[in-house]
Amino acid sequence: MNHPLFPRNNKHAASPQGAVASFIRAKKLTGSLKNKVTLVFDGYPPPDFSGSEENTDMIFSRRISADEKIKKIIEESANRKNIIVVSDDREISFMVKSLGARCIGIEEFIGAKEKRKAADKELLKPELSYSEMHKINQELRKIWLK
Repeated sequence: MNHPLFPRNNKHAASPQGAVASFIRAKKLTGSLKNKVTLVFDGYPPPDFSGSEENTDMIFSRRISADEKIKKIIEESANRKNIIVVSDDREISFMVKSLGARCIGIEEFIGAKEKRKAADKELLKPELSYSEMHKINQELRKIWLK
């Protein structure tokens, strides 16, 4: 793929699974670089698959379903509350929550960064109108610049 989101220098970008990993990294969807991402796919790895990279593990479920693999990963985790599963599947969401982890939808995962930016901009907006600020400034000038 020759696309800005899926750079050619990524050794996995040619596969659909690699494209997902590249997209997540390119859009910095995990927030901090310290956050580890585990992508779980159904089936077996492609023939040219050579492992994981840059805080991104790609796991193929092989003979079991990806849902079962996710369940095993959560069950074996010592810190279940730190796990966030991204899926729009209701059954997965229920299972993940029942195991003590968190589940968010795909739109929420992709849009979370944009929502944070919008919220930050909203915090920076003044609560006063321009005319109110102007009046306050005039009053303060009268007091301070006597």
